Amino acid sequence: MSTDPPSAAHPDEPHRGGIAQRLNWLRAGVLGANDGIVSVAAIVVGVAGATSDTGPILTAGVAGLVGGAISMALGEYVSVSSQSDSEHALIAKERQELRDMPDEELDELTELYRARGLSEQTARQVAVELTEHDALSAHLSMELNIDEDDVVSPWHAAAASAAAFTIGAILPMLAILLPPPEWRIPVTFVAVLLALAITGAISAQIGGSSRTRAILRVVIGGALALAATYGVGALLGASGVV
Repeated sequence: MSTDPPSAAHPDEPHRGGIAQRLNWLRAGVLGANDGIVSVAAIVVGVAGATSDTGPILTAGVAGLVGGAISMALGEYVSVSSQSDSEHALIAKERQELRDMPDEELDELTELYRARGLSEQTARQVAVELTEHDALSAHLSMELNIDEDDVVSPWHAAAASAAAFTIGAILPMLAILLPPPEWRIPVTFVAVLLALAITGAISAQIGGSSRTRAILRVVIGGALALAATYGVGALLGASGVV
């Protein structure tokens, strides 16, 4: 029988800690890029529908990119800060309880393992051995499903969200600015919808869902957003308002 640890015996399986956190970050990155693609594409296509001048299109696109990236970063920072503060408070509370009433905490851990189906004797032995090894980690994992070393940083989350949005936003900016004026709209539509299909496929792969449904959702939604903003821009441009 092999004595290798699970992570060595099955390197392709998610035995190592933090897999859920990494998947959440990857999913957030894909969604952030998707937001950058759609929102900035909608802005530049709308402006391009009203005018073919490069200056207004570039200005609107850059403003949308910067504003969107800051908004995404701020939203992610606030959200993750709340989560991080809650987790740190729970960790401090558990550490205090272990210091003040270790016997009660050992009994609690034993009961948790009994609730999982272990016998009284086995549950007690597991609780004792885990407590001797690392009492805080044992309680955090069993009671709260928290890893003290895996609490996400709000600053890292904000930076990742802003970077993902920016990367996604660069594509429609290039697609609308590089081609000749008469090709800007069709090239942007094609480039954006292809990019959305890719992000839809990646998100489906991460979540284990149907690729076809995921791709159709984002592509149809993106196409509707582009058509709507282009229509508004063309209408305003034709009416002489802008």
